[in-house]
Amino acid sequence: MRVDSRWRAPHRWSGVDVDRAAIIGNVAALVERAVPAEVWAVVKADGYGHGDVETAHAAIAAGATGCAVALIDEGERLRASGIAVPILVLSEQPFEFSDRLIAADLTPTVYSSRAVTDLGVAATRVGKVIDVHVKVDSGMQRVGISPEQLIELLQHVDATTGVRLGGVCTHLAVADDPSHPATAQQLAVFDAAVAPARQAGLVGDDVIIHVANSAGALCHGDARRDVVRCGIAVYGIDPSDEVRLDRAQFRPAMRWWARVSLVKEVAAGSHVSYGWRHRVDVDTRIATVPVGYADGVPRRWSAVGGTVLIGGRERPVVGVVTMDQLMVDLGADPDGVDPVVVGDEVVLIGQQGAASLPVEEWARRLGTIGYEIVCGISSRVPRRVVGTTPEHS
Repeated sequence: MRVDSRWRAPHRWSGVDVDRAAIIGNVAALVERAVPAEVWAVVKADGYGHGDVETAHAAIAAGATGCAVALIDEGERLRASGIAVPILVLSEQPFEFSDRLIAADLTPTVYSSRAVTDLGVAATRVGKVIDVHVKVDSGMQRVGISPEQLIELLQHVDATTGVRLGGVCTHLAVADDPSHPATAQQLAVFDAAVAPARQAGLVGDDVIIHVANSAGALCHGDARRDVVRCGIAVYGIDPSDEVRLDRAQFRPAMRWWARVSLVKEVAAGSHVSYGWRHRVDVDTRIATVPVGYADGVPRRWSAVGGTVLIGGRERPVVGVVTMDQLMVDLGADPDGVDPVVVGDEVVLIGQQGAASLPVEEWARRLGTIGYEIVCGISSRVPRRVVGTTPEHS
Protein backbone atom coordinates (compact mmCIF):
# COMPACT_ATOMS: atom_id res chain seq x y z
CA MET A 1 0.00 0.00 0.00
CA ARG A 2 1.26 3.48 -0.79
CA VAL A 3 2.63 5.69 1.98
CA ASP A 4 0.79 8.99 2.14
CA SER A 5 2.01 11.68 4.51
CA ARG A 6 -1.58 12.63 5.33
CA TRP A 7 -2.04 9.26 7.00
CA ARG A 8 0.85 9.55 9.43
CA ALA A 9 0.52 10.92 12.94
CA PRO A 10 -0.64 14.55 12.64
CA HIS A 11 1.96 17.22 13.36
CA ARG A 12 -0.61 19.93 13.91
CA TRP A 13 -3.65 20.53 16.07
CA SER A 14 -6.19 19.43 13.52
CA GLY A 15 -7.08 16.25 11.70
CA VAL A 16 -9.80 14.20 10.07
CA ASP A 17 -10.76 10.84 11.55
CA VAL A 18 -12.19 8.38 9.01
CA ASP A 19 -14.26 5.62 10.57
CA ARG A 20 -13.57 2.47 8.55
CA ALA A 21 -16.33 0.56 10.33
CA ALA A 22 -18.84 3.22 9.29
CA ILE A 23 -17.84 2.86 5.64
CA ILE A 24 -18.11 -0.92 5.88
CA GLY A 25 -21.57 -0.65 7.46
CA ASN A 26 -22.74 1.91 4.90
CA VAL A 27 -21.61 -0.18 1.94
CA ALA A 28 -23.13 -3.33 3.44
CA ALA A 29 -26.45 -1.48 3.70
CA LEU A 30 -26.17 -0.38 0.06
CA VAL A 31 -25.34 -3.92 -1.06
CA GLU A 32 -28.47 -5.19 0.68
CA ARG A 33 -30.62 -2.37 -0.71
CA ALA A 34 -29.33 -2.61 -4.30
CA VAL A 35 -30.18 -6.26 -4.94
CA PRO A 36 -30.20 -7.57 -7.65
CA ALA A 37 -27.64 -4.97 -8.72
CA GLU A 38 -24.04 -5.05 -7.53
CA VAL A 39 -22.46 -2.02 -5.85
CA TRP A 40 -19.44 -0.21 -7.25
CA ALA A 41 -18.03 2.34 -4.79
CA VAL A 42 -17.23 5.77 -6.20
CA VAL A 43 -13.96 6.86 -4.62
CA LYS A 44 -13.01 9.75 -6.89
CA ALA A 45 -11.76 13.05 -5.44
CA ASP A 46 -9.76 11.16 -2.82
CA GLY A 47 -12.83 9.29 -1.66
CA TYR A 48 -14.80 12.53 -1.30
CA GLY A 49 -12.08 13.70 1.08
CA HIS A 50 -12.15 10.48 3.12
CA GLY A 51 -9.20 8.79 1.39
CA ASP A 52 -9.60 6.83 -1.83
CA VAL A 53 -7.41 3.84 -1.03
CA GLU A 54 -8.77 3.44 2.48
CA THR A 55 -12.39 3.76 1.33
CA ALA A 56 -11.91 1.34 -1.56
CA HIS A 57 -10.48 -1.39 0.65
CA ALA A 58 -13.27 -0.94 3.22
CA ALA A 59 -15.96 -0.93 0.53
CA ILE A 60 -14.67 -4.14 -1.03
CA ALA A 61 -14.53 -5.76 2.41
CA ALA A 62 -18.24 -4.89 2.74
CA GLY A 63 -19.25 -6.43 -0.57
CA ALA A 64 -18.60 -3.82 -3.26
CA THR A 65 -17.49 -5.57 -6.43
CA GLY A 66 -15.97 -2.60 -8.24
CA CYS A 67 -14.79 0.98 -7.84
CA ALA A 68 -15.15 4.15 -9.90
CA VAL A 69 -12.80 7.12 -10.24
CA ALA A 70 -12.57 10.29 -12.28
CA LEU A 71 -8.89 10.29 -13.24
CA ILE A 72 -6.20 7.88 -14.38
CA ASP A 73 -4.03 8.94 -11.42
CA GLU A 74 -6.79 7.91 -9.02
CA GLY A 75 -7.10 4.49 -10.62
CA GLU A 76 -3.33 3.95 -10.61
CA ARG A 77 -3.25 4.73 -6.90
CA LEU A 78 -5.88 2.08 -6.20
CA ARG A 79 -4.02 -0.52 -8.23
CA ALA A 80 -0.76 0.29 -6.44
CA SER A 81 -2.54 -0.36 -3.14
CA GLY A 82 -3.56 -3.86 -4.19
CA ILE A 83 -7.12 -3.22 -5.40
CA ALA A 84 -7.93 -5.96 -7.92
CA VAL A 85 -11.64 -5.38 -8.70
CA PRO A 86 -12.76 -3.53 -11.83
CA ILE A 87 -12.01 0.20 -11.68
CA LEU A 88 -14.18 2.32 -13.95
CA VAL A 89 -12.90 5.72 -15.10
CA LEU A 90 -16.07 7.77 -15.35
CA SER A 91 -15.20 10.03 -18.29
CA GLU A 92 -12.88 10.10 -21.28
CA GLN A 93 -9.26 10.87 -20.45
CA PRO A 94 -6.59 12.69 -22.47
CA PHE A 95 -5.89 10.47 -25.44
CA GLU A 96 -2.12 10.69 -25.02
CA PHE A 97 -2.37 8.79 -21.72
CA SER A 98 -4.24 5.76 -23.03
CA ASP A 99 -1.17 3.58 -22.46
CA ARG A 100 -1.18 4.40 -18.74
CA LEU A 101 -4.87 3.61 -18.46
CA ILE A 102 -4.33 0.25 -20.11
CA ALA A 103 -1.20 -0.56 -18.10
CA ALA A 104 -3.17 -0.02 -14.89
CA ASP A 105 -5.99 -2.28 -16.12
CA LEU A 106 -8.55 0.49 -15.76
CA THR A 107 -11.93 0.35 -17.53
CA PRO A 108 -12.48 3.47 -19.62
CA THR A 109 -15.77 5.21 -20.25
CA VAL A 110 -16.09 6.35 -23.85
CA TYR A 111 -18.53 8.45 -25.84
CA SER A 112 -16.57 9.40 -28.96
CA SER A 113 -15.14 7.45 -31.88
CA ARG A 114 -11.77 9.16 -31.30
CA ALA A 115 -11.52 7.68 -27.82
CA VAL A 116 -12.43 4.21 -29.06
CA THR A 117 -9.88 4.38 -31.87
CA ASP A 118 -7.05 5.65 -29.66
CA LEU A 119 -7.71 3.05 -26.98
CA GLY A 120 -7.83 0.32 -29.59
CA VAL A 121 -4.47 1.38 -31.04
CA ALA A 122 -2.86 1.58 -27.58
CA ALA A 123 -4.28 -1.80 -26.50
CA THR A 124 -3.25 -3.54 -29.70
CA ARG A 125 0.26 -2.16 -29.36
CA VAL A 126 0.70 -4.11 -26.11
CA GLY A 127 -1.28 -7.14 -27.21
CA LYS A 128 -4.36 -6.53 -25.08
CA VAL A 129 -8.10 -6.32 -25.58
CA ILE A 130 -9.78 -3.98 -23.11
CA ASP A 131 -13.38 -3.51 -22.06
CA VAL A 132 -14.92 -0.08 -22.60
CA HIS A 133 -18.16 1.29 -21.19
CA VAL A 134 -20.16 3.52 -23.52
CA LYS A 135 -21.95 6.40 -21.82
CA VAL A 136 -25.24 7.68 -23.20
CA ASP A 137 -26.35 11.24 -22.53
CA SER A 138 -29.98 10.69 -21.55
CA GLY A 139 -30.55 14.27 -20.42
CA MET A 140 -27.69 15.43 -18.20
CA GLN A 141 -26.03 17.34 -21.07
CA ARG A 142 -22.59 16.86 -19.54
CA VAL A 143 -20.85 13.94 -21.25
CA GLY A 144 -22.08 10.99 -23.27
CA ILE A 145 -23.06 10.04 -26.80
CA SER A 146 -26.49 11.18 -27.92
CA PRO A 147 -29.08 8.38 -27.99
CA GLU A 148 -29.45 8.82 -31.75
CA GLN A 149 -25.73 8.12 -32.29
CA LEU A 150 -25.43 5.15 -29.91
CA ILE A 151 -25.71 2.41 -32.50
CA GLU A 152 -23.11 4.07 -34.72
CA LEU A 153 -20.63 4.27 -31.81
CA LEU A 154 -21.34 0.69 -30.77
CA GLN A 155 -20.67 -0.44 -34.32
CA HIS A 156 -17.35 1.38 -34.17
CA VAL A 157 -16.50 -0.41 -30.91
CA ASP A 158 -17.41 -3.73 -32.49
CA ALA A 159 -15.17 -3.04 -35.49
CA THR A 160 -12.16 -1.74 -33.55
CA THR A 161 -9.34 -4.15 -32.74
CA GLY A 162 -8.17 -4.02 -29.13
CA VAL A 163 -11.49 -3.04 -27.54
CA ARG A 164 -14.74 -4.78 -26.74
CA LEU A 165 -17.97 -3.56 -25.21
CA GLY A 166 -18.06 -4.16 -21.48
CA GLY A 167 -20.86 -1.83 -20.43
CA VAL A 168 -23.44 0.78 -21.38
CA CYS A 169 -24.39 3.47 -18.89
CA THR A 170 -25.93 6.84 -18.28
CA HIS A 171 -26.13 9.29 -15.39
CA LEU A 172 -29.24 10.59 -13.63
CA ALA A 173 -29.46 14.33 -13.16
CA VAL A 174 -32.32 14.61 -10.64
CA ALA A 175 -32.36 11.30 -8.79
CA ASP A 176 -31.94 13.20 -5.52
CA ASP A 177 -35.46 14.61 -5.96
CA PRO A 178 -37.64 11.49 -5.96
CA SER A 179 -40.76 13.37 -7.07
CA HIS A 180 -39.15 14.91 -10.15
CA PRO A 181 -40.28 13.39 -13.47
CA ALA A 182 -36.80 13.71 -15.02
CA THR A 183 -35.59 10.34 -13.72
CA ALA A 184 -38.40 8.42 -15.40
CA GLN A 185 -37.82 10.44 -18.57
CA GLN A 186 -34.10 9.69 -18.58
CA LEU A 187 -34.65 5.99 -18.00
CA ALA A 188 -37.12 5.91 -20.89
CA VAL A 189 -34.65 7.70 -23.19
CA PHE A 190 -31.84 5.34 -22.17
CA ASP A 191 -33.91 2.18 -22.58
CA ALA A 192 -35.21 3.36 -25.94
CA ALA A 193 -31.62 3.84 -27.12
CA VAL A 194 -30.34 0.50 -25.83
CA ALA A 195 -33.25 -1.66 -27.04
CA PRO A 196 -32.47 -1.47 -30.78
CA ALA A 197 -28.78 -2.00 -30.03
CA ARG A 198 -29.72 -5.24 -28.29
CA GLN A 199 -31.88 -6.27 -31.22
CA ALA A 200 -28.97 -5.58 -33.54
CA GLY A 201 -26.74 -7.84 -31.48
CA LEU A 202 -24.45 -4.99 -30.42
CA VAL A 203 -25.32 -5.27 -26.71
CA GLY A 204 -25.15 -8.83 -25.43
CA ASP A 205 -26.34 -10.30 -22.16
CA ASP A 206 -22.79 -10.10 -20.80
CA VAL A 207 -22.68 -6.30 -21.17
CA ILE A 208 -23.03 -4.48 -17.84
CA ILE A 209 -25.84 -1.92 -17.73
CA HIS A 210 -25.58 0.78 -15.06
CA VAL A 211 -27.53 3.94 -14.37
CA ALA A 212 -27.99 4.70 -10.67
CA ASN A 213 -25.95 6.84 -8.30
CA SER A 214 -26.58 6.76 -4.53
CA ALA A 215 -29.93 8.54 -4.75
CA GLY A 216 -30.95 6.43 -7.71
CA ALA A 217 -30.03 3.22 -5.93
CA LEU A 218 -31.96 4.21 -2.81
CA CYS A 219 -35.09 5.72 -4.34
CA HIS A 220 -35.58 4.43 -7.87
CA GLY A 221 -35.98 0.69 -8.18
CA ASP A 222 -36.09 0.92 -11.99
CA ALA A 223 -32.61 2.42 -11.97
CA ARG A 224 -31.03 -0.60 -10.25
CA ARG A 225 -29.69 -2.47 -13.25
CA ASP A 226 -26.62 -4.71 -13.20
CA VAL A 227 -24.54 -2.27 -11.15
CA VAL A 228 -25.19 0.86 -9.09
CA ARG A 229 -22.45 3.46 -8.70
CA CYS A 230 -22.67 4.68 -5.12
CA GLY A 231 -20.68 7.64 -3.88
CA ILE A 232 -22.05 9.98 -1.23
CA ALA A 233 -23.99 7.29 0.67
CA VAL A 234 -20.80 5.26 1.08
CA TYR A 235 -19.60 8.03 3.37
CA GLY A 236 -22.83 8.24 5.37
CA ILE A 237 -23.86 11.63 3.97
CA ASP A 238 -27.40 12.36 2.77
CA PRO A 239 -27.61 12.63 -1.05
CA SER A 240 -29.98 15.61 -0.61
CA ASP A 241 -32.57 17.09 1.71
CA GLU A 242 -35.15 14.99 -0.12
CA VAL A 243 -33.13 11.78 0.07
CA ARG A 244 -32.04 11.24 3.64
CA LEU A 245 -30.26 8.14 4.81
CA ASP A 246 -31.82 5.80 7.33
CA ARG A 247 -29.68 6.48 10.39
CA ALA A 248 -30.40 3.01 11.70
CA GLN A 249 -28.27 1.71 8.80
CA PHE A 250 -25.98 4.55 7.76
CA ARG A 251 -23.66 6.75 9.78
CA PRO A 252 -21.15 9.46 8.90
CA ALA A 253 -17.60 8.25 8.39
CA MET A 254 -15.88 11.60 8.90
CA ARG A 255 -15.04 13.56 12.03
CA TRP A 256 -12.98 16.77 11.68
CA TRP A 257 -11.35 17.95 14.87
CA ALA A 258 -8.92 20.61 16.00
CA ARG A 259 -7.67 22.04 19.29
CA VAL A 260 -7.89 25.43 20.93
CA SER A 261 -4.58 27.23 20.43
CA LEU A 262 -5.28 30.41 22.42
CA VAL A 263 -7.94 31.82 24.76
CA LYS A 264 -8.02 35.52 25.58
CA GLU A 265 -10.27 37.96 27.41
CA VAL A 266 -11.71 40.55 25.02
CA ALA A 267 -13.33 43.78 26.16
CA ALA A 268 -16.67 45.09 24.92
CA GLY A 269 -16.21 47.28 21.87
CA SER A 270 -13.32 45.25 20.48
CA HIS A 271 -13.29 44.00 16.90
CA VAL A 272 -12.35 40.55 15.67
CA SER A 273 -10.37 39.47 12.58
CA TYR A 274 -9.74 41.08 9.21
CA GLY A 275 -11.85 44.05 8.22
CA TRP A 276 -13.13 44.46 11.77
CA ARG A 277 -16.43 43.09 10.54
CA HIS A 278 -17.37 41.61 13.90
CA ARG A 279 -17.71 43.80 16.98
CA VAL A 280 -17.85 42.39 20.49
CA ASP A 281 -20.65 44.16 22.37
CA VAL A 282 -19.94 42.67 25.80
CA ASP A 283 -16.87 41.41 27.61
CA THR A 284 -16.19 37.90 26.41
CA ARG A 285 -13.56 35.26 25.70
CA ILE A 286 -12.28 34.52 22.22
CA ALA A 287 -10.74 31.16 21.39
CA THR A 288 -8.42 30.80 18.42
CA VAL A 289 -8.55 27.52 16.50
CA PRO A 290 -5.69 26.73 14.07
CA VAL A 291 -7.73 25.92 10.96
CA GLY A 292 -8.81 28.28 8.20
CA TYR A 293 -9.87 28.58 4.61
CA ALA A 294 -6.67 26.90 3.40
CA ASP A 295 -7.94 23.83 5.27
CA GLY A 296 -11.47 23.98 3.88
CA VAL A 297 -13.38 26.26 6.26
CA PRO A 298 -15.05 28.86 4.03
CA ARG A 299 -13.94 32.42 4.70
CA ARG A 300 -17.59 33.41 5.17
CA TRP A 301 -18.37 30.64 7.67
CA SER A 302 -19.13 33.11 10.46
CA ALA A 303 -21.36 35.22 8.21
CA VAL A 304 -23.72 32.28 7.62
CA GLY A 305 -24.03 31.37 11.30
CA GLY A 306 -21.16 28.89 11.31
CA THR A 307 -20.33 27.16 14.58
CA VAL A 308 -17.99 24.62 16.11
CA LEU A 309 -18.33 22.32 19.09
CA ILE A 310 -16.25 22.97 22.21
CA GLY A 311 -17.00 21.31 25.52
CA GLY A 312 -20.02 19.54 24.07
CA ARG A 313 -21.66 22.83 23.09
CA GLU A 314 -22.16 24.67 19.83
CA ARG A 315 -20.19 27.93 19.80
CA PRO A 316 -20.35 30.69 17.17
CA VAL A 317 -17.43 31.38 14.88
CA VAL A 318 -16.92 35.16 14.78
CA GLY A 319 -15.05 37.44 12.41
CA VAL A 320 -13.74 36.54 9.00
CA VAL A 321 -12.12 33.11 8.83
CA THR A 322 -8.44 33.60 7.99
CA MET A 323 -6.18 31.37 5.95
CA ASP A 324 -4.89 29.33 8.88
CA GLN A 325 -7.07 30.24 11.86
CA LEU A 326 -10.58 31.05 12.98
CA MET A 327 -11.99 32.63 16.12
CA VAL A 328 -14.80 31.43 18.37
CA ASP A 329 -16.84 33.46 20.87
CA LEU A 330 -16.94 31.49 24.11
CA GLY A 331 -18.93 34.06 26.06
CA ALA A 332 -17.98 35.39 29.47
CA ASP A 333 -17.37 33.00 32.35
CA PRO A 334 -17.14 35.06 35.55
CA ASP A 335 -17.97 32.08 37.77
CA GLY A 336 -15.55 29.67 36.12
CA VAL A 337 -18.25 27.13 35.21
CA ASP A 338 -17.30 26.95 31.53
CA PRO A 339 -13.53 26.56 31.45
CA VAL A 340 -11.95 26.38 28.00
CA VAL A 341 -8.17 26.16 27.82
CA VAL A 342 -5.45 25.71 25.25
CA GLY A 343 -5.46 22.13 23.95
CA ASP A 344 -9.20 21.55 24.40
CA GLU A 345 -10.81 19.64 21.55
CA VAL A 346 -12.79 21.49 18.89
CA VAL A 347 -15.08 19.57 16.54
CA LEU A 348 -15.85 21.13 13.17
CA ILE A 349 -17.71 18.14 11.71
CA GLY A 350 -19.03 15.24 13.72
CA GLN A 351 -19.99 14.37 17.27
CA GLN A 352 -18.73 15.64 20.60
CA GLY A 353 -20.54 14.18 23.56
CA ALA A 354 -24.26 14.56 22.96
CA ALA A 355 -23.76 17.43 20.50
CA SER A 356 -23.40 16.97 16.76
CA LEU A 357 -22.45 19.19 13.85
CA PRO A 358 -23.06 17.11 10.69
CA VAL A 359 -21.89 17.77 7.15
CA GLU A 360 -25.52 18.32 6.16
CA GLU A 361 -25.74 21.28 8.56
CA TRP A 362 -22.66 22.87 7.00
CA ALA A 363 -24.27 22.45 3.58
CA ARG A 364 -27.57 23.95 4.74
CA ARG A 365 -25.92 27.04 6.19
CA LEU A 366 -23.70 27.56 3.16
CA GLY A 367 -26.44 26.90 0.60
CA THR A 368 -24.64 23.99 -1.00
CA ILE A 369 -24.44 20.18 -0.80
CA GLY A 370 -22.54 17.83 1.46
CA TYR A 371 -20.32 16.69 -1.41
CA GLU A 372 -18.73 20.14 -1.67
CA ILE A 373 -18.03 20.35 2.06
CA VAL A 374 -16.10 17.09 2.43
CA CYS A 375 -14.32 17.43 -0.92
CA GLY A 376 -13.24 20.91 0.13
CA ILE A 377 -11.22 19.78 3.16
CA SER A 378 -7.70 20.27 1.90
CA SER A 379 -4.90 17.74 1.75
CA ARG A 380 -2.92 19.61 4.40
CA VAL A 381 -5.39 18.40 7.04
CA PRO A 382 -4.00 15.05 8.26
CA ARG A 383 -6.27 12.01 7.97
CA ARG A 384 -6.26 8.88 10.07
CA VAL A 385 -8.33 5.71 10.11
CA VAL A 386 -10.12 4.93 13.36
CA GLY A 387 -12.26 2.02 14.51
CA THR A 388 -15.92 1.68 15.23
CA THR A 389 -16.29 4.94 17.15
CA PRO A 390 -13.90 7.90 16.80
CA GLU A 391 -12.11 8.57 20.06
CA HIS A 392 -10.94 11.94 21.32
CA SER A 393 -8.17 13.06 19.04
